[in-house]
Amino acid sequence: MSDSSPARAAAPVLDVWCDLQCPDCRDALDDLHALRARYGDRLELRLRHFPLEKHKHAFAAAQASEEAAEQGQGWAYAEAVLGRVEELSRAGEPFLVEVARELGLDAEEFDTALIDGRHILIVDADQAEGKAIGVTGTPTYVIGGELLDGGKSQEGLRERVEEIADRLLAEQDG
Repeated sequence: MSDSSPARAAAPVLDVWCDLQCPDCRDALDDLHALRARYGDRLELRLRHFPLEKHKHAFAAAQASEEAAEQGQGWAYAEAVLGRVEELSRAGEPFLVEVARELGLDAEEFDTALIDGRHILIVDADQAEGKAIGVTGTPTYVIGGELLDGGKSQEGLRERVEEIADRLLAEQDG
């Protein structure tokens, strides 16, 4: 049996380069929520890891976020950690396991994942790709091939993302 319906074009992708210990990334959550509300599944938001050296627990948080994604709650976990960056700064890895427990995830598996480093390569690959394309700070967005750096200022970024997303969606619709 063949499906004669036209193939639906893939949604435009917004890569969100983020450090889960970054207060600026936490502040950017409002923009991400607004983008989700405006576009729904017509815009794919993808969390990309760019832990900054100045944030001692950011690399572990990125790994924990990958474990959360594996357990089906990547964005929920990332948002929960970002919402409490000060707590992460104080408590470190035990906090990451506690957030997993609060979300009903397998906290023991988080603890094991942080010890055995099973997600290190994913985080390293994201960070290397980010550096290769010019990411220098967080949050940084990439949409339609355009890099929008929010590391110094987030002013006007959401509007710029919306302009690009609207253009990409209009091109898709023909």
